[in-house]
Amino acid sequence: MMRGRMLRRMRPIVLPLLGLAFALPLAACGTQEIEVAESNPAHRGAELFKQRCSGCHTLRIAGSRGSATNISTRERTDGPNFDVRVECVERVLYAIANGGFSGAYMPANIVVGDEAQAVADFVAEYAGQDADRRPPGTGDPDNGYRCTDTGSD
Repeated sequence: MMRGRMLRRMRPIVLPLLGLAFALPLAACGTQEIEVAESNPAHRGAELFKQRCSGCHTLRIAGSRGSATNISTRERTDGPNFDVRVECVERVLYAIANGGFSGAYMPANIVVGDEAQAVADFVAEYAGQDADRRPPGTGDPDNGYRCTDTGSD
């Protein structure tokens, strides 16, 4: 009889503590910082990328991790991982305006105007840092994304 009363008294304390123990590891998710200096003109593009694109795309320098890390857990809405994919300004602008490529699930015009340009410039500069750069003039002009700029210096 005494044990039942003791458990009832501890329940209001134990349950919140258990909830906190499970929530703390999740609190660290999404807390990566943007690595582009605020004085860098690309910082605005990094901020916009993190705000509007990080739910589906990964780009470490923008503090985003939205792409699937394991192909077996990938979902249709997972976007490309820009840490390993090189892009050029034209392709990024095309994807932004048209909702990605080939019927992708990306919302069209998620950023527009100067914001779209800032995101495209940022992605073209920082995507695929360890990958081989896309050769100039590559891409299919019929699909609207011929690259004239490789994003490299």
